[in-house]
Amino acid sequence: MKSIIFIAPPAAGKGTQAELVSKKYGIPNISTGDLLRDIARQDNELGKAVKKRLDDGLLIEDEIVLEILKNRLNYEDCKNGYILDGFPRTVVQAERYEEILKDLNKDLGYVILLDVDKEIAKKRIVGRLSCPTCKSVYNNMFEETMPKELNKCDRCQSELVKRSDDNDETFEERYIQYLEKTSPLIDYYKNKKVLRVVNSGISKKYTFESIERIIKND
Repeated sequence: MKSIIFIAPPAAGKGTQAELVSKKYGIPNISTGDLLRDIARQDNELGKAVKKRLDDGLLIEDEIVLEILKNRLNYEDCKNGYILDGFPRTVVQAERYEEILKDLNKDLGYVILLDVDKEIAKKRIVGRLSCPTCKSVYNNMFEETMPKELNKCDRCQSELVKRSDDNDETFEERYIQYLEKTSPLIDYYKNKKVLRVVNSGISKKYTFESIERIIKND
C-alpha cells in the first residue's frame, strides 16, 4: 500500500473518504492540523510558539509544519502507507514534501483529486444539518440525506442544528481560497503525470469504489 494525497475543494468529501480508506487498509490518516494542535499543547518553546500563532489565527511557517510532518512519517504505523489530510496546500509545500520523501526513502504514492461540481458542493455545505446528541449528519437539499421528520434526528429524535458558518458567503470565501491556493497543485501534479481524478459528486459509495479501483489497479 502506498501513501495517498487527497486534493479537494470544500465539501468534496475528503474527510469521509480518508476515514473510509484508513479503516479499509489499516493506514493512518495524518492531519497536519491535528499534529500542530498536539504540539501546541506541549509545555515547551515550540509548543508555546505554535499555540500563539494558532490562537492569533496565523499560518504556521512551512519549516515548522514540514519538520513536524517528517517526524510523524518516521512512526512505525506509516511503514505501509498513510493518508495526508490538509497537506500539501501549496506547490512550495509539495516540492519540500518530495525532498522529505527522498530523505526517508519513500515514494510519492497516489495523488487523487476529488472533483465535484461547485453547485453540488455548495448544497452540501448550505443544506448541512447535524444532531448535537448523536452527531449524525443530514442534508435538507438532497433527498437521500434528508431526515425523515423535518429537523428531527432519525436516530435519537433530537432537534437538528445548523452551523453558523454553513452559508453561501462562507462557502464562496472558502472556494475562492481553494482556487487561489490549492488549484495550482492540480497543475503541478498533472504536469508530473501522477494525478488521478475521481468524481466525488455522485455518492459516497461511488467515490470510495473509484478510489479502491485506483489502488487495486496500480
